[in-house]
Amino acid sequence: MSNRRHFLERAIAAALAAAILLAPSPALAEKADKEKPTNIEANRMNSDDARRITIFEGNVILTKGTILVRADRILVRQDAEGFQLTTATGAPARFRQKREASDEWIEGEALRIELDDKNEKIELHQRARILRDQDEVRGELISFDTRSEFFSVTGAKGPGAGTSPDARVRAVIQPKAQDPATVKSAPAAPAAKR
Repeated sequence: MSNRRHFLERAIAAALAAAILLAPSPALAEKADKEKPTNIEANRMNSDDARRITIFEGNVILTKGTILVRADRILVRQDAEGFQLTTATGAPARFRQKREASDEWIEGEALRIELDDKNEKIELHQRARILRDQDEVRGELISFDTRSEFFSVTGAKGPGAGTSPDARVRAVIQPKAQDPATVKSAPAAPAAKR
C-alpha cells in the first residue's frame, strides 16, 4: 500500500506542476506601471544622497501606478540611470498589482519583497505567497519577470529542508469556468415521432 500511496503522491505532484506550467502566468502585470512615479508614505525617512539610498520606516505605503506595497520598512536604492531597486520587509510585507487589460489583481506577501525596476522583476523571499483570482502558490522564493511573463517557485533549501512540510512548494489551482463562446454546443437530439 505504501508504494501505491507514494506513486499517487508523485502523480498528483506531477499533475499540479503541469497545471501550474499550463495556467496563465500571474506575471501579466500592468505595462504602464513602469512609467509611473513612485509615491511613498511612512512614519520616518532617512536618506543618504551620496550612496543613493533612502530608508522609509513605520507603516510604509508605496504606490506606483497600480502597484501597492505595504511594509514595516522599505529601502530604495537608485542607480545612476534612475532605476530603482526597492526592498520591502515586514511580518509580512504585502503587494498588489493589476494585470494588463483585465480587472484581475495579483496579490502577494512575504517577509521580504524585492522590486527591480531595471530588470522588471519581482521576488518574494521567505514564506512567500501569491494569490491570483482564486489560485494560490506558496514557497520560500517566488520570482517573476514581468517582461517575459515567466515565474518560478522554490521551496526551502538546506539541511532538513526537504523533510519539513513548509519547505515544499504548494499550489491550489481552482477549476476555471469555460467561456460559453468557445464551448461547442452538443448536436440537437432528433425530434420524437408521433
